[in-house]
Amino acid sequence: MAKLNRRFYERELAQLQTELVRLQEWVRDQGLKVVVVFEGRDAAGKGGVIKRITERLNPRVCRVVALAVPTEREKTQWYFQRYVAHLPAAGEIVLFDRSWYNRAGVDRVMGFCGEEEYQEFLRTCPEFERMLVRSGIVLIKYWFSISDEEQERRFQQRIQDPARRWKLSPMDLESRHRWVDYSRAKDEMFAHTDIKQAPWWVVNADDKKLARLNCIRHLLSAIPYRKLPPAPLELPERQPDSGYVRPPVSDQTFVPDHYASED
Repeated sequence: MAKLNRRFYERELAQLQTELVRLQEWVRDQGLKVVVVFEGRDAAGKGGVIKRITERLNPRVCRVVALAVPTEREKTQWYFQRYVAHLPAAGEIVLFDRSWYNRAGVDRVMGFCGEEEYQEFLRTCPEFERMLVRSGIVLIKYWFSISDEEQERRFQQRIQDPARRWKLSPMDLESRHRWVDYSRAKDEMFAHTDIKQAPWWVVNADDKKLARLNCIRHLLSAIPYRKLPPAPLELPERQPDSGYVRPPVSDQTFVPDHYASED
């Protein structure tokens, strides 16, 4: 497969990120509530897409939710309860890096939930999502699809790169071993939760750069918005010193200057 030209990729990404800023301002101005769910195979590139989406955005408007393993207390709650706590208020965008769909994926395959709990999720999830949409939340769901061969290549890269090894958890390795089980679980999940009010959008993620561009462009198209005129800004004059005396530089503790300037 021919690789995407780097200059083209960087130019397109910059343009899309500018549009994301405009979308952010529209969401804030209109008081929209946006939820974007990112699911898919391990090493499919979800994190990379999320990083490019949030790179230029205001973290007070657009935030990422990546929940850890539930606590003993959370295990006794209604299953969706800990996710509800992170839903957006007006003027906010929430990106779920993994979501309530853990119940249909890792919980199902690894046996972290019982059969009755799993079946209850399949019954409840569509109604839960319809309820979110009826409440005014814009709900968009992405599934990142990656081939067996490409996942193998990315796992090997992570094993060999000390800066990436942290991305390979024991659960990731086990998911590789249970590839077919996860495929069956994904198919059943789609069969129950690919609903008209909140359909699944599949992202072909074998090429990371293409996946990023395609996903961001689709996200922009999924939420009607328009460019708002920027508020006028004028840099005020600095306050006069009025006798202020700066303390001696020698009284401060500086970070050691290990790198010399190129100038």
